[in-house]
Amino acid sequence: MERPNAPPSSRITSVAPRHDAYADLLHDSRGMRREQQLARDTWMSRLASDRKELIFELEVLLKGLACFANPRNHAGPPRRVPIVAVDFHAPTALLSHGYKRVSQLARACLGERDKAFVFHRYLETIVPEDATRTRLVREDMSQDTPDGSLFALRRSFSNLAEVTDGLLRLPRIPFRLFYATASLAQREVAQNSFFNPLSALEFRPEFDRIASPQVVDLIHRVPGEEAQRLVSLTFLSLFRMLRYLQLLDAIAAEPAEAGAFVPGRLHLVLSVLRSDARALAGYLRTRAGQRLADSFEHDLLRVPASQLRESYDSLLAAGHRLIDVHTALECITASLRLELRRAFEHELPAPAPDVSPTTLREAVRRTVGSLRPTLQNVVLFLAKSFGTTLDEGQVFDDAAARRQISDRLRQHVWMFAQIVRAFAVKARYAQAHDDGWGTVSEFQFVREFLAYFKAMGYPLLRAGDYPRFAAFVDAMHQLEDTDLLEPATLAGAISECEQFYEFLVVLLDQIGRREELDGVEFDKRAAARALKLYLGD
Repeated sequence: MERPNAPPSSRITSVAPRHDAYADLLHDSRGMRREQQLARDTWMSRLASDRKELIFELEVLLKGLACFANPRNHAGPPRRVPIVAVDFHAPTALLSHGYKRVSQLARACLGERDKAFVFHRYLETIVPEDATRTRLVREDMSQDTPDGSLFALRRSFSNLAEVTDGLLRLPRIPFRLFYATASLAQREVAQNSFFNPLSALEFRPEFDRIASPQVVDLIHRVPGEEAQRLVSLTFLSLFRMLRYLQLLDAIAAEPAEAGAFVPGRLHLVLSVLRSDARALAGYLRTRAGQRLADSFEHDLLRVPASQLRESYDSLLAAGHRLIDVHTALECITASLRLELRRAFEHELPAPAPDVSPTTLREAVRRTVGSLRPTLQNVVLFLAKSFGTTLDEGQVFDDAAARRQISDRLRQHVWMFAQIVRAFAVKARYAQAHDDGWGTVSEFQFVREFLAYFKAMGYPLLRAGDYPRFAAFVDAMHQLEDTDLLEPATLAGAISECEQFYEFLVVLLDQIGRREELDGVEFDKRAAARALKLYLGD
């Protein structure tokens, strides 16, 4: 199916799907039984707001223990040595921080009931009969209620913390020992009845309900059930990642006190952020096209044969809108991959013994300051893909959001302007010196440019309401769809890129004149450093 030439500002209209995908994801993505969900909802409704924040951190850390077991989710540049040659003493120490913090949070949420835990542990040490001791342990591990599940976590992670402290006395900890220790924690979480957040893309209504009516309304107007589910999943995941950044900021700002376990908590939350971003990107990359096609096929088959002729225009428009949805999701995938690689491999230190807590805190604050406006821009871009312009101040619970978003957008406009100009210059040189025998490797710069276009350029087309949107996208698709670059195809792409560059120069000046950037100078050196990191990937 060819791409439409409709303007990017065309709004979506559709018949509402039979199911509310947004509500289904909020309530059913964890897969709890109905009675468990009702018990948890009742229990959560009785908690004070500060305790609910503790529960959120608890669940993120529980998930982080599983994610941190995979070295791919660790911060720092890629390892250049085999994993069997790496000493995992420092990561094991961070795991120990996580175990102790989980036990600490469970204790805080249990309140007075924690005294019973202390008394039971005391009894276990003095009761001589094995049968009585077994009965005490069984009573501790009962998970009929949320309090019982917290009690089980308190017991398990207190024991794991003691075991890990013993392991840390070893001179060296290999990967298999590190992984085995983390797997024990993962098993305890997987067996927990009320606090088991190990699914890759799962949400909870008490934490993830989107506060913006604009965003919720946009989700409900997406055509087709599968399309609505994809868009719901994407929005919920992006807002969940913003919540992770908020938690990171709060932990990094805590005072350096004994028992705060800040380094371990930061690394565990970071590992969850990277894992969720990778899971979302992978899901969109591998499943989005098929699910959107299935959605269109389902809607098409619901139309009676006698009404096909009169429904042709509306079905064609719906198909074109789904193509736009797929393109937007592809760009989000590329953008997440690029941004997370840059942050984790270049800005954040690896879990190593020579990294001080102060250095880690500062790096996390910088990373949060960089990723937050990027994710917020992705949210705005996804909405703009459906013809909806969101108000930053109403969508994001952040007073500085408008300034941060505009500042990051200005940086991305400058960066992509340099990429577009460099591509046009290199393409003109290749065109002038082409003797008809060019190799594929000589045109590697074209594939690299198309990758940067997906990650950075397409969102800028939307954000800037580029008047030649359809022509530019069509030129990029012609470059992508050809194995050998025909002179006319390359010439058309060069022309569109040169015109887009001129537009970006004007857009850069317009963004700089926005009210929220009054008095904020454009840091070209910082933008150049960021561009170097992007190009280095």
